[in-house]
Amino acid sequence: MRYVIFLLLLSPWAYCEDIDKDLGCDQKTSACILKLNRFAAEEGDADAQRNLGTMYLQGSGVEQDNAETLKWFRLAAEQGDSLAQSNLGLMYFKGYGVEQDNAEALKWFRLAAKQKEAVAQNNLGFMYGKGYGVEQDSAKALKFFRLAAEQGYAKAQHTLGDKYNLGHDVAKNKALAIQWWSKAAVQGYYESQNNLGLMYLQGVDLEKNEAKALKLFRLSADQGYALAQNSLGIMYSEGKGVVKDNAKALKWYRLAAKQRHAGAQYNIGVMYTYGRGVEKDEAKALKLFRLSADQGYALAQQALKIFDN
Repeated sequence: MRYVIFLLLLSPWAYCEDIDKDLGCDQKTSACILKLNRFAAEEGDADAQRNLGTMYLQGSGVEQDNAETLKWFRLAAEQGDSLAQSNLGLMYFKGYGVEQDNAEALKWFRLAAKQKEAVAQNNLGFMYGKGYGVEQDSAKALKFFRLAAEQGYAKAQHTLGDKYNLGHDVAKNKALAIQWWSKAAVQGYYESQNNLGLMYLQGVDLEKNEAKALKLFRLSADQGYALAQNSLGIMYSEGKGVVKDNAKALKWYRLAAKQRHAGAQYNIGVMYTYGRGVEKDEAKALKLFRLSADQGYALAQQALKIFDN
């Protein structure tokens, strides 16, 4: 599971209204936003320092520069800005513009978490869960994930859902898994949307509802999530909750296959084998089965045996 999320709030115009005319810059362009935030940052405004760091990180109105990003985040963080502290912690964790250092990452995450910064709490949960820079401690990891989740942080909510679903560090509880996934899904978190979609499709722990499954898969797939794209392809291929449509099935399978999703590669191979929505082409089918089989996909491995015979 992927826990660490780099949250950046970029609202660089918010602190400029009082000085924009004095600096001869009253347009909300990247150049003006940069100029105004630089002025405020150099005057010691922590919000502007964080904004300027964000602009350098994203290359917004300025050439991307991790060193400058680090500089401005540090200045804001040292003034107690919780977002800057959280971002600085992740820069140390990832080694962006600085040598990778788990101890420094922990230091800044902890400072931000003390101010109830949800992203920092989530990142501390990840570090305690994996034992990065600190002794592995599942109880502390769970504590920080819960703190972040209770503040509405979608990634932490999804993580709690996973834990309750699998019984990792907590007693298995499908109802609580659904509750936390639902909270994250409402916020647009793609993995939670996909997981709930699977439950509705299979009728496992939720009453079977193909229409709801289709909606959730589409929301997730539209964000580029390969598992949901493949599931959506299956629904169109089999006519579940929607009129059967091989062309649309193929579209979604191909999007997932571009991300090396083994099931999607196999599914396209099947379509080429039987000429479903495409011209029959055993050579292409064989190629796709091999790509899928190389990733250990059992159905593709079986299909290769059939071809070999």
